[in-house]
Amino acid sequence: MKAARGMTETFIKQARAELDALRRLLEEFPESETGKVVRMAETIADALVKGNAVFTCGNGGSAADAQHIAGELVGRFRHKTRGYHASALTTNSSIVTALANDFSFDEVFSRQLESMGRSGDVLLALSTSGGSENLVRAVEAAKRLKLHAFAFSGKGGGRLAEAADLAVVVPHDDFARIQEVHMALGHVLCGLVEEMIQPSR
Repeated sequence: MKAARGMTETFIKQARAELDALRRLLEEFPESETGKVVRMAETIADALVKGNAVFTCGNGGSAADAQHIAGELVGRFRHKTRGYHASALTTNSSIVTALANDFSFDEVFSRQLESMGRSGDVLLALSTSGGSENLVRAVEAAKRLKLHAFAFSGKGGGRLAEAADLAVVVPHDDFARIQEVHMALGHVLCGLVEEMIQPSR
């Protein structure tokens, strides 16, 4: 029992250290990057009001975050009564696997944009490393099609941040911390969009 109790205390310290690391990252998050989130929200709100769409994409955990953000825009985040036009390019397994099989995994998002995207729409690509080829190609396709190409990245931003019109880069190297901040920023983004389109009373 003593050994078990000691292990529990060790794990509690580990959990506390993880939470403290996230807290410090949020407290020290650069104001310049926060300003970029606001600029993204302004563009997205304007696009949605004009009848355009928001597309999101990512790989692995970032795919889940991309779907979460699209879901918040379609559903009610805090107070809106009508859903916004948003979709994640990760969710149709038949499309994703057909494109990966017939072309390459590098094109699973860019080819969807070529099919569905139109001028004035918005793409938000999420990556912890900023080096995912399929996301870089999606951003490049978005720009060719005259979509607004945004990114959430980390680890210095990588090629994704360089390719995007606007990129928010989490200044950290740990994928877990980067994804946690991405999701927090996703909620901030959705809340701002909602408030810009339909201010709370």
